Amino acid sequence: MSANPIPELEGLRGRAFSFYPPILNVEHNEWKLCEATWSEILVHNTKDQREIWVPRRFLGKVSQVDEPVMIVGLDKELEWTAGILRPHERRVIAMPAAPNSALVVPDESIPTPAMVGGTRIGDAGESRMGLYIIGGIIAVLFVVYGVVSYSRGDRVEYQAVLQEDLGFTAEDDYHAVVRKLGAPANDRWKEGKDLQYRALAYPDRHFTVVLMGTEQKNARYIGALNDDWKPVHSVKHAGHGNTRALLQGLPKF
Repeated sequence: MSANPIPELEGLRGRAFSFYPPILNVEHNEWKLCEATWSEILVHNTKDQREIWVPRRFLGKVSQVDEPVMIVGLDKELEWTAGILRPHERRVIAMPAAPNSALVVPDESIPTPAMVGGTRIGDAGESRMGLYIIGGIIAVLFVVYGVVSYSRGDRVEYQAVLQEDLGFTAEDDYHAVVRKLGAPANDRWKEGKDLQYRALAYPDRHFTVVLMGTEQKNARYIGALNDDWKPVHSVKHAGHGNTRALLQGLPKF
């Protein structure tokens, strides 16, 4: 590492950390600092061994608490594509009207009975023509939907969500959770360096409520994890911003 190029990053020397928001298209969000200059830093992914230069202008604040993992903020959402790190651009694509939306047809375009080969097209012919038009519209809508889905590629993310609004905030404690959800099927603790984590399991609801604090009596709600230990609910927490990054880095216990 260069000699003290970025003083606020000195605390990362030899320690694992995570970016928030995570870099898109990189599955494992755990890094170590390799080298730093005044304009950029070189980071090393602890799982897939890739190394990425991150421009200094994208770096935000470094968290003061490193449990369960130290967080390095990013001022922009970044993505790793074709060996290049760049700001992520969200595409906004106008969707076509739903199949059941009203179709405005000018009066002059409405077909009228006509002669075809000496035979007048009656009500039956008009009915078939209407079915052909509706069928064509539906087919076009399916094609457009397929093109839009394909153009998004691997950027489409599916995430399990709760089927109910828990309604908890960062001020709720154990008693608030029990009052709303009842006693948990399992109640366990994990002690960290400075913080403790309390997991209240509700297997019938398929999620675990997580509390955090310096000791048991002041532990407060930070979110909920599903059966796969993935965040399904998070809150804004003083000193930590949104707690989703904390939940993503919390080992299962």
